[in-house]
Amino acid sequence: MISIDTFLTIREQYGHFASWAVWAEEGVKPKDNIGDLSVFDLELNPSILHTLHAKAILLGLNISRAIQRPLGNFHDTRSQATDYKIRYALRGTDYWGCYMTDIIKDFEEKSSGKMTNFLRSHRDFEKENILKLRQEIETLDVVNPLLVVFGKDAEMIAKRNLSDEFEIVCIPHYATYTSKEKYRSQLEEILPSLNIIDKDAYQNSL
Repeated sequence: MISIDTFLTIREQYGHFASWAVWAEEGVKPKDNIGDLSVFDLELNPSILHTLHAKAILLGLNISRAIQRPLGNFHDTRSQATDYKIRYALRGTDYWGCYMTDIIKDFEEKSSGKMTNFLRSHRDFEKENILKLRQEIETLDVVNPLLVVFGKDAEMIAKRNLSDEFEIVCIPHYATYTSKEKYRSQLEEILPSLNIIDKDAYQNSL
């Protein structure tokens, strides 16, 4: 569970690149309602705080375009977006409700290759962003969260900067060409249990 103070601080300070692994129901089509952020409205859905947690933190590399709505990252409404695969893969698991953010902040780049090339020649920029990420994690007030990174590029950056402090697990990027069903199977094989104590209460809050 995340406190209301932490939730509001995250939304205000980091909402333009962070979010939580919670989405509205799928609907008729797999991508339906993926961008419905009413799930984070405390007036409409006050029980959401019981679902949110930071036992694991899902890490992308960077945003591909500016996030216009607070907590809108990983909830992309564009038809070509593949965020819906994360929803399908995590629903009903310990990872539903966990924190989501990017390693590199406020840097719009669609190509991960160009992003990593930029970082090779701008090491200070990388270090500045790692510092920001550490501060972001401190804001969550969590002890030893598991870092789960999307894709090899994010894994490389995370491991060379954070492997001494955190356990890091890499999962395939959700933009990889694969079905949502296979993507879920892949994550089931890779991700360890987070040992959520009262799973019945947790599942009822989903």
